[in-house]
Amino acid sequence: MKKRHATVIGVPLDYGASKRGASGGPAAVRRANLVEGLEALDVEVADAGDLVVPKSAPGAKGKLKHAPAILKVCSALEKRCYEAVANGSIPLTLGGDHSLAVGSVSGVSRAFRDKGRKIGLIWVDAHADMNTPESSQTGNVHGMPLAHLLGMGHKDFARLGGFAPKIDPRNVVLLGVRDVDRGEAVNIRKSGIRVFSMQEIDRYGMGVVTEQAIDMANDGTAGFHVSFDIDSVDPGNAPGTGTIKRGGLTYRESHLFMELVADSERMVGLDLVEVNPLEDTQNATAVLAAELIASAMGKNIY
Repeated sequence: MKKRHATVIGVPLDYGASKRGASGGPAAVRRANLVEGLEALDVEVADAGDLVVPKSAPGAKGKLKHAPAILKVCSALEKRCYEAVANGSIPLTLGGDHSLAVGSVSGVSRAFRDKGRKIGLIWVDAHADMNTPESSQTGNVHGMPLAHLLGMGHKDFARLGGFAPKIDPRNVVLLGVRDVDRGEAVNIRKSGIRVFSMQEIDRYGMGVVTEQAIDMANDGTAGFHVSFDIDSVDPGNAPGTGTIKRGGLTYRESHLFMELVADSERMVGLDLVEVNPLEDTQNATAVLAAELIASAMGKNIY
């Protein structure tokens, strides 16, 4: 079996969210023995440390709160992820709030675009993250990244890396949603992406839904990026996040998703975001995040 290489990139960013605290996510996940766990799976790990997050004015208001600082972070992350893929490594991005995914997915997409290939995207989240500055009721950028990656919204975010959209909508799957704004629902329908809500997961089972999601993200692509918001998991198992919503994925459903991703051997990048230690209990959510990353990288039950 070919040795796997992973680059861990911490993004201590929480300007995109209404609650502060996700900036401590990367450190909390590392404390949960992330690197040691991956090395035990014979993954060669390079920990690239944390990106520098510039200061932003407190109490920022508007349709894109803290946009200049968030855009700088996303631009730096785009370059880091591009370099990781170019060097044959899988970028593992630790958040931080979900606005960072504009940078991570853009960098991975650009690296494959330079090779004449495209990638798919599986977005696992309680929320759709499909608002634009015009549809958002809060101005929080972590509610907009998927829309930006699909070429909607503010041009500076949508065209990060010099092109848009980053992903062909037919290869984008939104999985696990249970809380969608009205404006987002309109944007979802316009985009043409495939959505598997919690209702469909309940009805058909996580295994069936995940296999279908992988097939769609894989169709005609070089592989797929996974952007996993820990709030997709039920707060009974993942209390340490800023926007909890009951009725989410169970512990085993979350691991099964990651295990099937690993079995596909097609994952080209991974985000694990919205871990907020200020909301957590005994680092339990960060421990779960580290476990899920290990499952995505090939950890088996036996």
